[in-house]
Amino acid sequence: VRQLLESGGGSAQAGGSLRLSCVASGYPDSIFCMGWFRQAPGKGREGVATCDRGGGAYYGDSVKGRFSVSRDVAKRTLYLQMNSLNATDTGMYYCVTSAQFCGDAMLRGAYGVDYWGKGTQVTVSS
Repeated sequence: VRQLLESGGGSAQAGGSLRLSCVASGYPDSIFCMGWFRQAPGKGREGVATCDRGGGAYYGDSVKGRFSVSRDVAKRTLYLQMNSLNATDTGMYYCVTSAQFCGDAMLRGAYGVDYWGKGTQVTVSS
């Protein structure tokens, strides 16, 4: 059974930092793309960042320059370093995988996303 297990969420002050991790298990082959989506209360889901197995990274407009995504392919682990947090970053953060897409198409429309984790909550207070 394929599973994505997120960790590292919690509370932070505005201007602070958090680091999320996601460990994938049960996948038979190398994962083409892993990424993060988030959903704030009462809002739709938003693509945050994705990373392909070659290390190519893609970001949503609202997090560029503040967040950094990376992955350890051998450990099947994805990371999201979040700096300069603000209240609009509050939400549930979900780890996802895709065997087809990894750039803007995946970030803007979740195209090709095949699995979702259960999420980890991030709360930023001002």
